Amino acid sequence: MTATRIPARARTSRLALTLTAATVIVATNIYGAVTAHADESPSVPPGTEATASAPVEVDPNDPDLKLPDGASLAEPKVLDIKQVVEDQSGDERREDTNADVKFALQAEVLFGKDSAKLSAQAKARISAIAEEIKTQNATKIRVFGFTDNLGSSAHGDVLSKQRANAVQEVLDQELNDSNVTYEVRGYGEQYPIADNSTEAGRKKNRRVEVSFPRTES
Repeated sequence: MTATRIPARARTSRLALTLTAATVIVATNIYGAVTAHADESPSVPPGTEATASAPVEVDPNDPDLKLPDGASLAEPKVLDIKQVVEDQSGDERREDTNADVKFALQAEVLFGKDSAKLSAQAKARISAIAEEIKTQNATKIRVFGFTDNLGSSAHGDVLSKQRANAVQEVLDQELNDSNVTYEVRGYGEQYPIADNSTEAGRKKNRRVEVSFPRTES
């Protein structure tokens, strides 16, 4: 067999081409990865993409889909929708439903420890609630006080009522409307909205709630 000799210049050219191709591959792998990005605005929410499978077939003659003889459908009704907005600190929460508006203020924002004396900051927050009451033209206002489960139940009942009374007095001054009526109660440790076994939960439970009807539309 006769060996074919490749000129040195040809070998050098092939080596250069090989190195160039390898460089291009490496550069593509490196820089191509940098330019890849996620779709920040998918056309549909993840998990709701269309699938190729056919929808489930429903037999309109299935007896389980028919009302028994003599039965009738219940009257239609509008379901109550609740919207809850809480500030970042958790000190104040607003709940809106079709019928009512409710504000819940944590006790630490309104009072000192084991006290029913309102702070200047508290009065400003209550004044803001009074403005919303005026906007809704509400004339029936509920002011309920709540505590955590620390201390005696009897003490919690008294303190929660005193705090509710303090908030009601400021509302009455701000509204200055003889047509407005109030329901003021202290529920103590009843009706917690969080776990009393943690301080974070007890803090949420120590609160005063102000609620009133929404303007009919």
